[in-house]
Amino acid sequence: MGDILGYARVSTGDQDVAGQTLRLEHAGAIKVFTDVRSGKSMDRPGLEALLAYARKGDTLAVVRLDRLGRSLTELLATVAMLGQRGIALLSLEEKIDTSSAAGELIFHVFGAIAHFERRLIAERTKDGIVAARARGKLPGRQPLDQEKVAAALKLVEAGLSPTEAAKQVGLGRSSVYREMARTGTRRTERSA
Repeated sequence: MGDILGYARVSTGDQDVAGQTLRLEHAGAIKVFTDVRSGKSMDRPGLEALLAYARKGDTLAVVRLDRLGRSLTELLATVAMLGQRGIALLSLEEKIDTSSAAGELIFHVFGAIAHFERRLIAERTKDGIVAARARGKLPGRQPLDQEKVAAALKLVEAGLSPTEAAKQVGLGRSSVYREMARTGTRRTERSA
């Protein structure tokens, strides 16, 4: 039987991991690793340290599943990686323990739901494209007005910044930069 290792995360510096740490220690965690990072941040030194410390047979414990992953897909990938390393996951709030057959089953159900959701999104996207085409719409990026592109490139060559040239002709700045790269257009510095 391995050790229970806790992982606590809060999103901002004005929040405190003490409450999570106390609950994890109460659940038997011998060591708690912490991060003060947004769930959007993939850079989590505390979680990385926990994973480097953990050994086969250990259990990673969290207070809630959202402390470990920001999306179901990310969470499933993390649990799969833990499983490959022989590390179980214990979530106190959701009462899930992947070291048991029932806990593992729950995660397989989560995975099936996530796959089903991805398929539904793909099907709705396809249906939306078919419906748009039936109404005479062309989905996707619209072709650039080549007269506007040529005018913007001339303005850039004359010394105007790509951003200003884009504003003047009514194009997006990124479109002008992309066309400059494609055509090799350079900005000429204006003399004072």
